Amino acid sequence: MTDNSSRSVTVERTSTGRFTATNPRGGTLDFGTGAAGDTTFTPVELLLAALGGCTAVDVDVATSRHAEPSRFTVSVAGTKVDDELGQRLTDLAVTFHVTFPDGEGAERARAILPRAVRTSHDRLCTVSRTVEVGTPVATAVEEG
Repeated sequence: MTDNSSRSVTVERTSTGRFTATNPRGGTLDFGTGAAGDTTFTPVELLLAALGGCTAVDVDVATSRHAEPSRFTVSVAGTKVDDELGQRLTDLAVTFHVTFPDGEGAERARAILPRAVRTSHDRLCTVSRTVEVGTPVATAVEEG
């Protein structure tokens, strides 16, 4: 049996303030500091995208088997604070905007949408579960 529980990415500096993340399958994503004129995502924006994207994937799988949505948008927001605990985000909110056209399966998709969002948030979405439960992050420096 293969252990499929490990997850990883590699982050490589490409220039001042610019980086590329690479996953084990070879996919890449560029990001940066958000400096003027830089349209790449910042690490905080990537976190927000991961929060929304994780639940979006779960919800899409559950609902689109019944009907194809005519609109499926997830907005994610938070407030950046700097207090005695350091810089962090508070008031994280993930909001779904999903519409299904009339037709076969649409009523079923609409009916299960709230449950699918709740189940993803409460049990399935690794990203939001990790943030809410709280997991220590270890850092290290290796020479070479």
